[in-house]
Amino acid sequence: MSARRPVRTALAAATVALLWATASACGDAGGLEGGGATPTAVSPAKLWPDLRPASSPAYPYDVATRETVKGVTVPGDDIRKVDPVDVVEAEIAAHPDDYGSKGAYHATVDRMRECRPGGVRAQCPLLKAYYRDLTGDGRDDMTLGFRLYPTNQTAVRVYTVERHKLVQVLADNDAILGVELAGRALIERSPAGIVGYEYRTTWTWDPQQRAMVFSRDEFLRTGKVPRGHKPSPSPSVTPSASTR
Repeated sequence: MSARRPVRTALAAATVALLWATASACGDAGGLEGGGATPTAVSPAKLWPDLRPASSPAYPYDVATRETVKGVTVPGDDIRKVDPVDVVEAEIAAHPDDYGSKGAYHATVDRMRECRPGGVRAQCPLLKAYYRDLTGDGRDDMTLGFRLYPTNQTAVRVYTVERHKLVQVLADNDAILGVELAGRALIERSPAGIVGYEYRTTWTWDPQQRAMVFSRDEFLRTGKVPRGHKPSPSPSVTPSASTR
C-alpha cells in the first residue's frame, strides 16, 4: 500500500542538497556576531502564473480506507473484547491476492498460526494492540501492527466500532522505525535512503470520510549517524528529480 517511496527519494535528494548548500554558506566563528540590519519583508513571488494546472495527481496515493471486518463480532460494542488475532486472520481471508501462496505477504499466514495457544510466541508476527480514542466519539479505538513476511514491511491498522460492527479506518504498509499516538493522530517513522534522515507520516481522523486520512509527510534530519559511518556527501540531483 505504500506508494510514496519513489517520490520521497527525489524529494529527499533535493532537500539534502539544499541543506548542504545552506550549511556551506554559513561560517561559525565561535562568538556572537551582529546580524546587521533587519531585511525588508518581501512578499512571495508567484512563478509562472500562466502555467497550466495539472489535471491529475503526480502519483497514486490512498488517502483514506474504510472496510467493515467480516466474521468478527464486538461483544457489547467493547473493542477491547475483540481478539486481535481474529482481526488479522479476517484480513488474511478477505485479501487472498496479498496473502495467498503467490501474494507478497504469503509467509504471514504460516506465522499467524504461532499466535494461537500452543504456538511459539516469538514467531508470531502480531504486535501488541493499543487502545485510544482516535475518532473523537469518546470510546477506545484499536491500533494494531503486524509484520508482513517475507518483506521487511509492517502493517499498521486502526479499527473502530460503528453500528455494532468492527470497521477498519486506517490501513498502511511500510518499513517502520516506530509508531506514535499523539492526541488523535497516528505518526509513522520510516527509514530514509540517506543516513541521518527519516520520514514521518501523520494520519488524522476525518469526520467526513469517517477514516484516518494521510495529512502530512515530512523528511526530517535526526542527527543519528552510525558509529564509524562518514556523513554522505551532498547527493546529486538529477534533472528529472529537480524538475518534478
